[in-house]
Amino acid sequence: MIRNMRLHTFLCNYIVKNQLSTTSSLRSSDVVPVELSYNAYDKIESDPPVSPVLVLHGLFGSKFNWNSLSKAFHQKTKPTRTIYSIDARNHGESPHSEVHSYEHMVADLVALYRKLNIEKASVIGHSMGGRAMMLLALKYPHLVDRAIIVDISPAPGIGTNNTNIPLFLQSMKLIQITPDRTIHQARKIADEQLAKIIAEKPLRDFLITNLAKSPEDGSFRWRINLDALERNFNTGVAQFPDVAGLRFEGPTLFIAGGRSDYIQQKDIPVIKNLFPNAEIKFVEGAGHWVHSEKSAEFASLVLDFLNDRKLH
Repeated sequence: MIRNMRLHTFLCNYIVKNQLSTTSSLRSSDVVPVELSYNAYDKIESDPPVSPVLVLHGLFGSKFNWNSLSKAFHQKTKPTRTIYSIDARNHGESPHSEVHSYEHMVADLVALYRKLNIEKASVIGHSMGGRAMMLLALKYPHLVDRAIIVDISPAPGIGTNNTNIPLFLQSMKLIQITPDRTIHQARKIADEQLAKIIAEKPLRDFLITNLAKSPEDGSFRWRINLDALERNFNTGVAQFPDVAGLRFEGPTLFIAGGRSDYIQQKDIPVIKNLFPNAEIKFVEGAGHWVHSEKSAEFASLVLDFLNDRKLH
């Protein structure tokens, strides 16, 4: 639960600000990709080679959040698949950019396909990353073998708490830490300051994983591009693009948290219209971060889907 102090004032100011600076619709010629950072899990080669799996995290996340699961997917897929865990633009070790939209994220992914000489891949995406993978499958179905979408839907909005996300970004921007502090001390200071706004310790811990100390001058910075994400949140993250007329006919698995409202019953017709071969599984007891809260159950669902040879 977000503390009420300053919340109402901030959200009012934020809405006014974004009404004045809403980004207009992007033309395809405006979309310039960035070179994404990734980790590859590929020590065991399959014979014959099989298509790899691309994994994309959600907002505030990074490829490192998926390290353990990516290793498990690599070891337990049959036949063994190479796993690429990716940092989205404005996150982790990928470049920062003033623009952030699902169209840009898809362009980044297509450029990565070309760089890695991937003809087709299975894809896994959580939340924001799930929407990017959905749009990739809808726009470029020939690039996607099967898709796994984690706790997000193509319906408008992103759950009842989406209005709190700009507050998280603003709160992180306000944190000041002097270079003489150690990373351990800096994380404690950041936690104390965020606690004034964000009550849940696990959520604060997750946000603080983005805090980094520069090896050059010892200063502290956020790995995520707070300004760009705040500026583009309403149009670039909170809303799924218009995909009228597009469909992905390939095998698709939606995995939802039983305690989350990011995929609701009213979203299912929308999902089925765009992904007619979609299956939807709910993981009881899990919230939005299904893959970390119920990692064993989540991994089992993913591996069963990836290893199912009956799917075409």
